[in-house]
Amino acid sequence: MKFRSVFDIIGPVMIGPSSSHTAGAARIGRVARTLFGRQPEWARIHLYGSFAETYKGHGTDVAIIGGLLDYDTFDERIKTAFGDADKLGLTYEFIPEEEEADHPNTARIVIGDSQGVMELTGISIGGGTMEVVELNGFPLRLSGHYPALLVVHEDTSGVIASVSNAIASQGMNIAHMEVGRKEKGEMALMVIEVDQMINDQLIHELQSIAHVTQVATLAN
Repeated sequence: MKFRSVFDIIGPVMIGPSSSHTAGAARIGRVARTLFGRQPEWARIHLYGSFAETYKGHGTDVAIIGGLLDYDTFDERIKTAFGDADKLGLTYEFIPEEEEADHPNTARIVIGDSQGVMELTGISIGGGTMEVVELNGFPLRLSGHYPALLVVHEDTSGVIASVSNAIASQGMNIAHMEVGRKEKGEMALMVIEVDQMINDQLIHELQSIAHVTQVATLAN
């Protein structure tokens, strides 16, 4: 594993006790909340590997709920996330899984409300950093290090080029990009991490592209 800077090794300013089990878990929860786009009404959190074995003692559970409440890793309110969730009407369930995952610190978060459901799988890779490895059945790699665009679109020719051209027209540089699809000709997902902050003009332009059905953003 290559670290981009010394801060990836030291980790962020955070509520303890563990960068992997607490800060990384909070980031996974917060990314799920951001991509969902609103406060979920309920959450089912499946934990694997060491997350499943030590989630209570290491604060993984309260950290994930804090993330789902949009608390950052350094937010003191993470300590009271359970009570805060109860006050907001967020119900949650933790499900330790016995099956092995590809990474020992893995959480699969299913969240929803009356408008819809979203499923996200994230891994905590150390130093408070994390990666999203699956979103609604799409395999992907989303580091959270850079501002990111998630573009849902029909799997047809020309869409990727149109999206890339729109980004280039804003003077933005693509740091990482990948495309996944479930079946040929069906729905596809573009994940694009860029070096600059994403503006509303770009979002509106992407939303107007033919065959693009949804655009979501994630700030670093």
